[in-house]
Amino acid sequence: MNEIGLKNPNASLSNLGFGKTTANWNLSREALIQKTLDLQQGVLSSAGALCIDTGEFTGRSPKDKFSVKDAITTDAVDWNKINQPISEANFDRLKAKLIAYMDTQKEVFVRDVTACADPAYQLKIRVVTETPWASLFADNMFLRPEKKDLETFENEWLILCCPSFHADPAVDGTRQHNFSIINFTQKTILIGGSGYTGEIKKGIFTVLNFVLPHQKNVLSMHCSANIGKDGDTALFFGLSGTGKTTLSADPNRKLIGDDEHGWSDNGVFNFEGGCYAKTIDLSEEKEPDIYRAIKSGAILENIGFYDGGNVVNYEDVSRTENTRVSYPIDHIDNIAIPSIGSIPKNIFFLSYDAYGVLPPISMLDENQAMYLFISGYTSKVAGTEAGVTEPQTTFSACFGAAFLPLHPTKYAEMLGKKIKESGARVWLINTGMSGGVYGVGKRMSLKYTRALITEALNGDLDKVAFETLPIFNFKIPTSCPGVPSDILNPRNTWNDKNEYDKVAGDLAQKFVTNFEKYKGLANADILSAAPNVM
Repeated sequence: MNEIGLKNPNASLSNLGFGKTTANWNLSREALIQKTLDLQQGVLSSAGALCIDTGEFTGRSPKDKFSVKDAITTDAVDWNKINQPISEANFDRLKAKLIAYMDTQKEVFVRDVTACADPAYQLKIRVVTETPWASLFADNMFLRPEKKDLETFENEWLILCCPSFHADPAVDGTRQHNFSIINFTQKTILIGGSGYTGEIKKGIFTVLNFVLPHQKNVLSMHCSANIGKDGDTALFFGLSGTGKTTLSADPNRKLIGDDEHGWSDNGVFNFEGGCYAKTIDLSEEKEPDIYRAIKSGAILENIGFYDGGNVVNYEDVSRTENTRVSYPIDHIDNIAIPSIGSIPKNIFFLSYDAYGVLPPISMLDENQAMYLFISGYTSKVAGTEAGVTEPQTTFSACFGAAFLPLHPTKYAEMLGKKIKESGARVWLINTGMSGGVYGVGKRMSLKYTRALITEALNGDLDKVAFETLPIFNFKIPTSCPGVPSDILNPRNTWNDKNEYDKVAGDLAQKFVTNFEKYKGLANADILSAAPNVM
């Protein structure tokens, strides 16, 4: 086996069973881009970004994600439709077949990277990929070791990623030909049959969501984070479409990270070294940081072009609405170096409420924070996904149910404990409708949302009077500088107050119904924060 590039002199793939293929170790970004172009697996955009097509899959396939059920995971993992078990025997068989197949390829690409900006929790990862652009993706998304560290690198975790390898479900125990499987004992992730790069990123996020809370007493979080000039850290939780990326990008605050973080006794740290953002309808006006980050070294996935040229058309959804860009975090100017912050002072839960029921800002107590965290509420509206023609209520535990190996109450109780110990303020922000349901009301003004968040961050909301919102029992401010007082209580914005009460009651019932599946393991404090329903 020919092995070229920068690596630890003692490192080799031969101990995994590779013996024939050429292994390209830690090639430069320029070399990986050129390899992709030479193999005709991508083209350059007019801005210099590498544009690739991920093939059959343009998004994650949660029904084809598995974890090996063994001594480590049997009693710890919350087995369900998201956390599906697979046997050790099936994993071992599939791993051997995958390696044997990859070894028949002309070459593979090896990337040594790390996760977790806090050295105390750093995870060393070796990523072996079939394509050069997947190796570049790993370099973008994870933390990049210094050259001297690569020469002594010893990985703890291994990812094997081969899109052209297909499993045989009847033999291998998978649902269909594609799969993503985590083995927590062997510390190995297998990805096959899918070229969607997000499987690499979210595989490690799932690992950290198990290892950190279960073994290290660190809360893992699906959130963005930034830090102010005085060193105060803020967290932003929210599902797709709620404004998490937009609202955490603040010119007066440095970005710690846009998606995945840990909260230890010492503070907050980014898991990643890059960003993976949606690009649908992207413009410099809407998302200036993301737009300007799309340059040489960035990877655009499944996008279209104007008139067959190389100018990207971000409105083109002919391949998918899940068009994406991956880029290293240093493509953004206003970032924290290193990607570490202090103990959070403010926490924001972002929800796009299509029903116009929730206030633009509410202050939550510790119990409400845990309840709302487990609920992870937002709405999908027309245009956000194919087939969505009217508002759909969406609940995703801890704002990231698809990546949680443990039961959601585990993460919520850790969050509650940390809120209590730190004194952090928790705020619920409605970035959705005001004055009526979707189609009747208007979307909350981004200008007002930014003003409310700024006043919360500055501590100025501590100086105003609050009232209690019926049914949900949230505390809402009666005034805020720069924001019309009449929009702060959502009931006041509706012409028909009785209709508001009805819709609010219906939404509250949706919360209660959704929470039924968690009641068995939720403590009394969490359950006490449920909204009042008739």
